[in-house]
Amino acid sequence: MKKVIVGSTNPVKIETTKVGFAFVFPDEEFVFEGVKASSRVPDQPLSDKETLQGAHNRADHARELVPGADFYVGLEGGMEDRDGELHEFAWIVVKSREGKVGKGKTGTFFPPVAFRRLILEEGKEMGEATDIIFGDSNSKQKRGAIGHLTKGAIDRTELYRHAVIFALIPFLHEELY
Repeated sequence: MKKVIVGSTNPVKIETTKVGFAFVFPDEEFVFEGVKASSRVPDQPLSDKETLQGAHNRADHARELVPGADFYVGLEGGMEDRDGELHEFAWIVVKSREGKVGKGKTGTFFPPVAFRRLILEEGKEMGEATDIIFGDSNSKQKRGAIGHLTKGAIDRTELYRHAVIFALIPFLHEELY
C-alpha cells in the first residue's frame, strides 16, 4: 500500500486527492494522511505565480513533516485581479518520493464584484468572503465559493478533482516525463 501525504488538514483537499488518485490508479491501494503544511505564501494568494508557489511549498513542507511517503500533494487556491475582474482558480502539485513532479490547474471562475471588494479592499480570504456573502460558516471546508455560486452543481471537491488528475499525468506516463 502506498502512502500519500496531503499538505493540508482541510477535509475537502484530502477528499479530492483521494478521488483523483482513485480515478488515475483504480487498481492500487493508498493510505492518505493530511498534515498542517505551510504554503509559505500569503493566506490569500493574489497571483497565478504565488498560488503555484504555495502548492509547491505545501508539498515540500509535507515531505519535511512526514518523510518517506510515496507521494506528497500540495493544493493551493488563489486568484488574480485582471483589469478589475477576479479570476479564481487553484493549483495542485504532486511530488513523488523520487522527486518527479506533476502539476495541474483547475478551471477558472469569476466571482461577483462583492468578492473583489471583500478580498482586495478588506483583506479577507476567499472562504471568509464566501461566508459573509452567503451567510455560511467555514465554507472552505465544505462546498466553497464555487458550490454556492453554482448552487451545488460543482463543489470544491469537484473543481479540484480534474486538477489532481492532471497533476498525476507524469506518473501515468513515466517514460515521457
